[in-house]
Amino acid sequence: MEEIASSAWSLPLAGLLAGTLLGYVARSQRFCTMSALERYWYVGDGTGLRTWILAATAALLLSQTLQALQLAAINESFYVHSSFAWTGAILGGLMFGMGMALVGTCGFGALVRLGGGSLRSLIVLLVLAVTALSAQKGLIAQGRVYIIDNLAIDFGFAGGQSLGLIASYFAGVDLSILVTLLVAAPLLFWIFSDGTYRRRPRSIAAGVVIGAIISFGWVATTLASEQSFEIVQIEAASFVVPVADTLMQLVAFTGTVPDYGVGLVVGVVLGSTIHALAHHTVRWEACDDARELGRHLSGAALMGIGGVFAMGCTIGQGVTAVSALALSAPLVFISIAFGARVGLAYLIEGSGLAAFRSNTAGA
Repeated sequence: MEEIASSAWSLPLAGLLAGTLLGYVARSQRFCTMSALERYWYVGDGTGLRTWILAATAALLLSQTLQALQLAAINESFYVHSSFAWTGAILGGLMFGMGMALVGTCGFGALVRLGGGSLRSLIVLLVLAVTALSAQKGLIAQGRVYIIDNLAIDFGFAGGQSLGLIASYFAGVDLSILVTLLVAAPLLFWIFSDGTYRRRPRSIAAGVVIGAIISFGWVATTLASEQSFEIVQIEAASFVVPVADTLMQLVAFTGTVPDYGVGLVVGVVLGSTIHALAHHTVRWEACDDARELGRHLSGAALMGIGGVFAMGCTIGQGVTAVSALALSAPLVFISIAFGARVGLAYLIEGSGLAAFRSNTAGA
C-alpha cells in the first residue's frame, strides 16, 4: 500500500478513478446544482436540491469520521488552514452564481455535459480555465490581493477557519464530532422530511455515493502526503482551479506529474462519456447564435474569476468545504444561490430585480 501511495502517479490515478465514478453517477442522475436550484424556485421540485444537500451532508459525516480516525488530515487543507476571506466569499460567490445562471450550469456540470458531446461546455471550460489563471496568478490577481486577501480574517489562534476547530478552541476540548452532528442533523431532517423524496432510492444513493467520493479524496491526498517526498496538497474536489491546472498540463507540461485535481477533472469527463455512450445519449451541441455564445463566454469568465475569489465552486465550497466544516462554506453557497437567482430572474423574467419578488413556485 505504501509503495502505491508513494508512486508519483498515484494521485492522478486516484483522482481519475474517483472522477470517473463521479462523472458517471452525476450524468446518470442529472446531478446539477444550477438545475436543482432552478427547479426548486420555478417548479417547486426539491428533488435535485435535496440530493445535492445530501451529498454535502454525507461528505461531512464521512469526512469528519475519517479525520477522527486519523485517516484524513482535513484540517491541513486550504479550506481550513487559510484565513477567512469573507469579501471573496461574498463577491466571488455572487459572480460565480450569476455566471452559472448565464451558462446554465457550473464548472462541474460543464465537464459532465462535455462528456455527452457539448461543444458549448468545451468553450465554457476553456474560458473558465483562462480567467481562473488570471485571477489566481495574472493581472486580476493583483486586485484580488487588495479587496480579498488583505481583508481576510485570521483564525490562526484556533488552528483554522473550521467550525470544529473554533468551537474546540473556546471549549478547551475537541468538539469536532459534536459540531458535525449538530450541523448534519437539521440538514438530514430537511432532506428526508419530504415523503416523495424518501421514495426515491436512486436519488438518495446518488447523494451518498457522491459524498463518499468527496471523502475518498481527503483520504487519498492525505495518504499521498504522508508517503511522498514532495509537498502534496490535501484536497477532495473542486472544479475551477483544477480545470485551469488541467489546461496548463495540456499546453505547457514541464515534467511535473498531474495532481489529484487534474485526474479528477479528466475522470469526470471520462465517466460522463462512458454513461453517454452506454445509453446512446451522445449529442454534438454548439451555440445557436452569437448571442448565446456571448452569454456563455460572459458566464464562464464570471465563474472562473468568482471561483478563485470564493476559493471554490458549487462542489468545492458547497460540498467539499462543508465536509471540512469550513466557515466560508455557508457564506459562499448563499452568495452563489443569490447570484444564480438574480441571473435567472434576468434571463427568464427579464429583470434581475424580479429575484426580490416572492412569486416563484419554490418561494
